[in-house]
Amino acid sequence: MSSTGYIVRRATSDDVPRLIAIWREAQLPVHILEKRFTEFQVVDAGDGRLVGAFGLKISGKNGLLHSETIPNFELVDALRPLLWERMRSVAGNHGLYRLWTQESAPFWRQYDFNAPDPEVAKRLPADFPSSDGEWLTLQLKDEAAIELSLDKEFAVFRESERDRTQRIMDQARFLKGLATLLAIVLFLFVIAASFYLMKQRQALGR
Repeated sequence: MSSTGYIVRRATSDDVPRLIAIWREAQLPVHILEKRFTEFQVVDAGDGRLVGAFGLKISGKNGLLHSETIPNFELVDALRPLLWERMRSVAGNHGLYRLWTQESAPFWRQYDFNAPDPEVAKRLPADFPSSDGEWLTLQLKDEAAIELSLDKEFAVFRESERDRTQRIMDQARFLKGLATLLAIVLFLFVIAASFYLMKQRQALGR
């Protein structure tokens, strides 16, 4: 529960009827959002009323903030920061690199969302539905640095595996050589023992 008394939490199936009501009031596509209710975080007033909702669609390491709904305009300034704080936490838990949105409120630019440059815009997931609004994005983690780090880690792992494989092969060759040597020694011992026994029999027969 926040200091304001509101509870910000993940939507459950029990919330769907109330979500439908506020989506319908906001003229959002209820038939689509109803099937995606698990994407939503909601603001519970504590008395059974939902006073806000916000969706986060995840695609790989990208997240789409969508369908913000706060029916009471007077509560927008109080609830939007709570929803944003919650969304940041959810994005962090999922290890997202970047957030996208077409929400148009000035709030998002104040929190460092900006229009993507052409290179960044190429990273927009194809499965993020687009409206006529402008895209804004916020980098949560340095994608290039993380990918470079992963490449280095993989290279180190590959080199380590190569060394381990080489050690195993060297050990196998050593054991094979040792087994061959032991076989030769045993063979010579058998020959020597047989020769010795044959000599002993000949000596006893005289």
